[in-house]
Amino acid sequence: MIPHDSIVALATPSGAGAIAVIRISGQDAITIGNSVFKSIKNKDLTTQKTHTLHLGHIMDASKTLDEVLVSIFKGPNSYTGENTIEISCHGSPYIQQQIIQLLLRKGCRMADPGEFTLRAFLNGKLDLSQAEAVADLISSDNEASHQIAMLQMRGGFSNEIAKLREELLNFASLIELELDFAEEDVEFADRTQFHELLNRIEFVLKRLIDSFAVGNVIKNGIPVAIVGEPNVGKSTLLNALLNEERAIVSEIAGTTRDTIEDELVIGGIGFRFIDTAGIRETEDVVESIGIRKTFEKIEQAQVVLYLFDSLKFKVQSSEYIIEIEKIKNQFPLKPLLVVINKLDLLSENEITAIQQELSNLNIKLIFLSAKQKIGVDELKNQLLSFVNTGALRNNETIITNTRHYDSLLKALDEITKVKFGLETNLSSDLMALDIKEALYQFGTITGQVSNDELLGNIFANFCIGK
Repeated sequence: MIPHDSIVALATPSGAGAIAVIRISGQDAITIGNSVFKSIKNKDLTTQKTHTLHLGHIMDASKTLDEVLVSIFKGPNSYTGENTIEISCHGSPYIQQQIIQLLLRKGCRMADPGEFTLRAFLNGKLDLSQAEAVADLISSDNEASHQIAMLQMRGGFSNEIAKLREELLNFASLIELELDFAEEDVEFADRTQFHELLNRIEFVLKRLIDSFAVGNVIKNGIPVAIVGEPNVGKSTLLNALLNEERAIVSEIAGTTRDTIEDELVIGGIGFRFIDTAGIRETEDVVESIGIRKTFEKIEQAQVVLYLFDSLKFKVQSSEYIIEIEKIKNQFPLKPLLVVINKLDLLSENEITAIQQELSNLNIKLIFLSAKQKIGVDELKNQLLSFVNTGALRNNETIITNTRHYDSLLKALDEITKVKFGLETNLSSDLMALDIKEALYQFGTITGQVSNDELLGNIFANFCIGK
């Protein structure tokens, strides 16, 4: 059921600022807004055209609360599809609350989290995946996550799913028609064409499912664990990458006793660098806790950056190679990048000797000086190479939403069943059941199939004013 009451909320972040925007949406939104607004030109908001701006004052009886600019958006040509007004006022938290309290007394109610976008969905302005993309767009903090959210919000993913669903629905209709003429033993659905369609759907679903591995880390940032012995320069390297003094830099081994995390955008991709405690043997209780956390962070990381001191590596290379192999064996599927720090203290012959010693380990190797910031750009490029950005460059659909990923997996499972049934001459009535389930999973993505609990869970994650 589509609600018709009027809701109000602050559309800009809470707190003091230059301006704030208060949004009202609902059947009586413009009427309510007009009841508290006095135009400097004595205009009645209810008679004004949509998409117009009006300067005036918010009045609480004879008391002036603020000078404001009111924007009018008449339904269905608004974000929510309903009558909507936005009041741009001065950004004092006191003024914001006074205006909102006044609007509540005039008949509005406070909006629930995401309720404006929920109404946009219910009024057909957005489908469900587009609505979820709005939340992703708001939270995007790098070029890649912004690009993915924009593509989805513009309907890229929805259109792809809708096309598959429509083609499958056409064949489902023919299969259902066969059931109506079961006694006459006729086939309305061309089995060869149907098999080709299923192959095409299967291919698209697998591509979308595979894209989640990239999309999920792009959305949340790619975690990179910087590990190594104490005092090899992990904190200095992190500071060089971030261009700021974030981690504790000290000559005393073991001073980074906890994990320090920060984010850097490289080539439009967000990387979360996690500077961890060293992994040397120790009897220090506090440092031991940090070492345990190091291995926990390696487990969670997408990439492992193993840092060594060049001077120590020259004399302890055999021990260090064992350590590298230990990490490789314990985490065989994680990209491992070995970085030799303090490049400026090595001769060309010493660099060549280290390269030869590590040549059989099948690892990525970089020499740099974190202190002098030599080789840092090469390290950034190497980190970027671990991310498959081809789909981004080609504007392909990339899945970042766990709910979509789950529905795609279920849809693929049902398509596999339909395909098997087709290949084994399964009866049309049984095959129709699997087709219906696949159509259902497609529908849950775009919101063609939804329920109150699902919608509640999705929109509860939005901010109040969106």
